[in-house]
Amino acid sequence: MKKIALLTLIACLPTTPTMATDLSPRVNASRTAIKSFFGALAGELKGALKKADPLEAINVCNTRAMGITSAHSEKNGWQIGRTSLKPRNAANAPDAWETSVLKEFEARKAAGENPKKMEHYEVVTKNGQPFFRYMKAIPTAEKPCLVCHGSNIKPALIEVLDKLYPQDKARGYKAGDIRGAFTITQPMSFEIR
Repeated sequence: MKKIALLTLIACLPTTPTMATDLSPRVNASRTAIKSFFGALAGELKGALKKADPLEAINVCNTRAMGITSAHSEKNGWQIGRTSLKPRNAANAPDAWETSVLKEFEARKAAGENPKKMEHYEVVTKNGQPFFRYMKAIPTAEKPCLVCHGSNIKPALIEVLDKLYPQDKARGYKAGDIRGAFTITQPMSFEIR
C-alpha cells in the first residue's frame, strides 16, 4: 500500500525540464565543445611556450584567450568560458551557480575523486527561462601551468602579471589542484542534433 501511495505522489509532482528531457545529447555536445575550445587555447599556449618564452604565453592569454572564447561561443550559439574561485582575469569571475559547482568540485577532490573526470550539469531557470549549464574541472598540470600559476613564478613574470592583471588571484597552485573549470550555458530552446 505504501509503495502505491508513493508512486501516486511521484506521478503528481510537477516535472522540471531536467526530469522531462534526456540531457545526454547536451552533455555530449558540451564535452565536444569544451574539447575543441581547450584544443584551440592549448594550441596557442603551447606554440608560445615552444619559443621557451613564458612572457609570450602571458601575452597569448592576455590578447588571444578572450577572442578564442568569443569565437567558440559564437560557433556553438552558447556562452562558453572559463572560471575559477581564484581568477586571474576579473572578467572570468564565477557567478553564484559556478561558485557552488567549483566548491562542489573541491569537495569531490578532497574525497578522492580525480579532477580530470569531474563535470557537473543541470537545467536551471533564469528570468523564467530554462538553461542547460555544464562545467568541466580544469586540473593543474605541472607543465606548463605552474610556470605562471605556481608558487615559484619568476620575478619578471610576476611583474608582467601584476601589470596586466592587478586583481590576479591565480597563483600558488600545485600540480593536481583544480585551477578552475570550463563553463557552458545553453538555452534549452537551442536544439541539439
